[in-house]
Parts: sequence; C-alpha cells; structure tokens
Amino acid sequence: MRLVGVVGEDWPAEHTEFLRSRRIDTAGLRVVPGARTFRWRGKYQRNMNDRQTVDVQLNVMEQFDPVLPEDFRRCPFVFLANGSTEIQLKVLGQCLGANLIVADTMDLWIRTERQQLNELLRRIDGLVLNDSEAKLLTEDDNLVRAGHRVREMGPRFVVIKKGEHGAMFFSRHETYVLPAYPTARVVDPTGAGDSFAGGMMGYLAEQGNFEPRTLKEAMAYGILVASFTVEDFSLERLKNIERADLDRRMDEYRRMLTF
Repeated sequence: MRLVGVVGEDWPAEHTEFLRSRRIDTAGLRVVPGARTFRWRGKYQRNMNDRQTVDVQLNVMEQFDPVLPEDFRRCPFVFLANGSTEIQLKVLGQCLGANLIVADTMDLWIRTERQQLNELLRRIDGLVLNDSEAKLLTEDDNLVRAGHRVREMGPRFVVIKKGEHGAMFFSRHETYVLPAYPTARVVDPTGAGDSFAGGMMGYLAEQGNFEPRTLKEAMAYGILVASFTVEDFSLERLKNIERADLDRRMDEYRRMLTF
C-alpha cells in the first residue's frame, strides 16, 4: 500500500513509523515545516450516527499540490480519500495506470466544490459516501433513489455508508444492503467511514480484481474493519489487532448472514 498526503510539523513521527510498521509506503507523505495538519472537529448525537461539523481547519491542505513519486503513478488500485476535490483531481491526473479508481467525499466539498465534484464523478469508477451526503448531493431523501442518481452522475458503482445500519451498494446490474457487524462497545465513530473504505480497497487490491463477488466481499471486510475502529478512540483498536482477528470476525459475519 502506498500513501500520498500532507501533514504539518505538528505531526508526530511515531504516526509515520506506525504506518511503516504495517507495510505502508510513506514516500508520498509530505511534511511541511512550520505548518499545521488538517483538523476537523465535530459533535455526535446520542445515536452515534448523526454528526455536526463544528470546525474545519484546512491548514496544510489549503496549499497542497500533490506530486506522486513515479512508481506510485502506476498503481492499479487508487483510492482518492476524503479531501478537497481539487486535490483529488490533481492526483487523478497523475494516475496513468489505474484499473480501478474509487473516491470519497463529504458535505463540505459537495457544498463548496460542486462543479469540480461533478467532473470527478465522470472520471471515477466508484464513489463512497454516507447517507446524509448522498441525500445532500442528490437532494433526495430516499436512499435507493439517491444511490442510483449518484451512479447516473458517472461512477460505475456507488457505496452508501449507513453507520450502525451497514452499507448499500448500487451498480447498473444490482443493488444490495449489507448489515453492520453487531458491535456492543461503541466508543468513538470518528474514522469509521475511512476505515470502511480502507478495508474495502485493501481487499480489492489483495484479490487483484473487482468482479461483483469480490466487490461484495470487499464491502464486508470494510464493514468489519470499521467495527473494530469504533471500539476505541483514534487508531488505538486497530493497533492491537492482526489479520487473524479480522478473519475470525469475518467467519462470524458469514454465519450471521446465512439462513
């Protein structure tokens, strides 16, 4: 896995070392001297699903002009993580060898960079977003209609995250819903959506294809990675699990869905 991003001088070096310990290539991570890392602050409702953005500080993200290392440009699987649509388009323009390109977005970019987002949607294979973002993007409160309307904007498939209710998948040929893993201990949902996308893309890259069956399995792995994330603050829970823990939870999840 290869990471491209930008952080400020306040970024702790141990975070980079942790990424490297998980076999993530950080050659594309830029540290800007004297600058501050992107910051987001929000408030969750009691149901832990609905949130309100309280503060966004773009900091280093505001001036970030990504330049991918040469070998990064040939990655077959590319995930454009949540960030400015302008930056996503700059990265996309450098990914010349990608077989699959999936992007994430959020309400901030839907509201402030809609024209750029429309262009991005026409150039990607898949989009991941949550239920409130899908409704905002399409101005439709019916998630089934919203999912298909997002797909009609360009992506071959759309994944709508629904928090404790799992996720929905939309393509031209099929629509389905996968439930969340029943997690009793929910400490902090921050980052669960990013973990979902990372787990999904990691599995697709591991399998080397994005056939319909693989996509469904990848969504399941994304759901399970997110189920671990919410069990503690930040990345603390993910630091303490291995692939075997994920596979055990997958076995439980498969049994749960069999009837």
